[in-house]
Amino acid sequence: MKLIVTGSIAYDYLMSFPGTFTEHFLPDHLQRLSLSFLVDSMDKRRGGCAPNIAYTLALLGERPNLMATAGQDFGEYRQWLEAVGVNTSLVLQVPNKFTASFFCSTDKANNQIASFYTGAMAHAAELSFRTVEAPGLVIISPNDPAAMIQYAEECRTLRVPFIFDPGQQCARMSGAELRDGIVGAKIVVCNDYEFELIRQKCEMGEDEVLRVAEVLIVTRGENGSSIYSGKDRTDVKAVPPSRIVDPTGVGDAFRGGLMKGLAIGASYQASAQLGSVAATYALEHLGGQSHAYTVAEFSARHEKHFGAPPVLS
Repeated sequence: MKLIVTGSIAYDYLMSFPGTFTEHFLPDHLQRLSLSFLVDSMDKRRGGCAPNIAYTLALLGERPNLMATAGQDFGEYRQWLEAVGVNTSLVLQVPNKFTASFFCSTDKANNQIASFYTGAMAHAAELSFRTVEAPGLVIISPNDPAAMIQYAEECRTLRVPFIFDPGQQCARMSGAELRDGIVGAKIVVCNDYEFELIRQKCEMGEDEVLRVAEVLIVTRGENGSSIYSGKDRTDVKAVPPSRIVDPTGVGDAFRGGLMKGLAIGASYQASAQLGSVAATYALEHLGGQSHAYTVAEFSARHEKHFGAPPVLS
C-alpha cells in the first residue's frame, strides 16, 4: 500500500523549564499577561508532524512517501530522511524561505508552551494529490490550514482513504474548516483536549463525528486511547515508559504505528496497540526522531503488553 504522509516539516527547538508554568499564572491578572521563563537547556532537532510520522513508519518496515513543503535549509534533513527509509520525492523545497520552526518549552510536569514559525509551510497548498500516482492511504496531519482542507477535498473527490489529524491546528481552524476535514475521513484522530475544541467549535460529539466519518480515535496520554466505531467504544491502554524524557512527537509516533497497522490490514484495535508501543519509544527520548529500534525489539515489547503483534516486515 502506498502511504502518503502530509503535514509540517520543521526544525524543533526544545527547551526545558525547571519549574511549572501554572504556578506563574495569576488568575486575577490574565488580562495583562507578561511572562518570561528562564530555561535550563535547548536542543535543535529534526521535527515536524509529517517527518515524525514517516520516521515511525520507516522504523516499522514501510517506505512512506513524505508530501510536504520545506525551505532552503532542508538539504541535510532530506538526506537523513532518505537514509532512514523515507521517500522525499514529493517534498517541494521552496527557495528563499526557511523551513518551518517549532519553539517549545516543557516544564517539569510535561506542560508545554510553544510557538510555530510557518516559513515554507505556507506553500503547502501548492501540492496536489492529482499529481500523485495511486495513493493508497493518506494522513492529513497539522499543516497550513488551507492546504489541509484542500487535501481532504481532493481525497474525497479522488476516493482516496484518508486520516484527518488536525492536531495543534484545532486552535486555529474554524468550526467550518474542521468539519470540512472531518467529513468523509476514514479515521479522525486527535487527543482529548483537541476533541473538546472540535466539540465546541463544530458542535460535534462522538456520535456526530461518526455520522460523517468512519472511525474516531481519541488519545488520552498516559490513559491510552479510545476507538469509536458505530455504537462501539474500545479502549487501548498506554504502554508504560521506562523513563519520561520529552512528550514532543509522541502523538506523531502513535499515528505512525496506527498507519502501519492499517497498511498491513490489522484491526483498528490492533493498529492502535501498535501506535501505543511506538508512542512510548518517542516519550523516552528527546524529540520525535531520536529513538530507534528493530522490528524484533518492537515486537518483543508489544508482546509483553498486548500479546503477539500482527506480522511486521
